[in-house]
Amino acid sequence: MGLDLKYIKGQTPLDEEEKEGLKIKTISTVAELNEFEQQNIEKAEIWIYGKVFSVDKVLDEAFIKSIHKRMLGDVWKWAGNFRSTNKNIGVDKAQIQIELRKLIDDCKFWIKNDRFPSEEIAIRFKHRLVSIHLFPNGNGRHSRILGNLLAVSLGKDEFSWGRANLVSTGNSRTNYISALKKADNNEIEPLLKFARS
Repeated sequence: MGLDLKYIKGQTPLDEEEKEGLKIKTISTVAELNEFEQQNIEKAEIWIYGKVFSVDKVLDEAFIKSIHKRMLGDVWKWAGNFRSTNKNIGVDKAQIQIELRKLIDDCKFWIKNDRFPSEEIAIRFKHRLVSIHLFPNGNGRHSRILGNLLAVSLGKDEFSWGRANLVSTGNSRTNYISALKKADNNEIEPLLKFARS
């Protein structure tokens, strides 16, 4: 009997092959999975937020992948590796590396040319990162951490993201998903406002 995951709105289902990448075979419920993932993420955050990273470091493909591995590598074998399947959201799997390169280049251009305020650059980076959907799972949490790291590297405070657990259901998650959908239509202010709340 494998892991039977019941997904909440806004989560991307894993394929059977991706579920086989679960390292902790005793996990049998979504609640257990969420608990182990959260423990791994908290361990990663202790390492991440104990350091200051340069803009160039944050905007580096290998670093971006390494953060995901730190976040979920105790739980998933594929942590830190780009997804090899297509999902109901995100770019085609063959375009992930190309779109990430474009995002990194765009972000460097925005910074160099003062195209947007620093916080908005960090939010636009986070939004595009989650839209590309680099990994099978953990993209929202990963992109929020990287958005925070970019904001801090640009001399701003990290975002609070509604001070809520955005993995579970509730008003905060609903507001977050709504703000993401508006950002999909280039209306970035609601996501920026939510990130500051």
